[in-house]
Amino acid sequence: MAEETKAPEAPVAEPETAEKAAPAANEPSEAMKIVMGDVLQAQAPVSEDAKKRRKSIPAGVAHINASFNNTQCCITDVRGNVLAWSSAGKAGFKGSRKSTAFAGTLVAQECAKAAIAKGMHEVEILVQGVGSGRESAIRAIANSGMAVSVIRDITPVPHNGCRQRKRRRV
Repeated sequence: MAEETKAPEAPVAEPETAEKAAPAANEPSEAMKIVMGDVLQAQAPVSEDAKKRRKSIPAGVAHINASFNNTQCCITDVRGNVLAWSSAGKAGFKGSRKSTAFAGTLVAQECAKAAIAKGMHEVEILVQGVGSGRESAIRAIANSGMAVSVIRDITPVPHNGCRQRKRRRV
């Protein structure tokens, strides 16, 4: 009988060592961990307790825009991140009723309730525009329980403005 010669077998890697050699698809390499540092920690899964706890924001800024057609209110933190907003259309008003003082009151109350729920108790008010909901919105925020530190009017006023039209000759 003829002797069979077997070719030398290639070493087979064990499955455990192959998994250790290649990192998992969702796990970054060591170099990326060094470079991305804080970002990777921010992407870590959040526990249920951390989701329930909310960061309390004690002070903020209320932006009230009262135009001739609408009244809008937006409450932000001091950095400008929006916490609560409302407008006369969102409050259920349509047409010419959006520009009324009553609509301005409801808009500001709705916005203030949402901000108080997030822990805000002091606010700085910036008012822009000449609409009728302007004064009532300021009063509504002041009566909502938040302490008003400053009321500032930031309505843009033209200083001589554009060139006027040519005078009409009759």
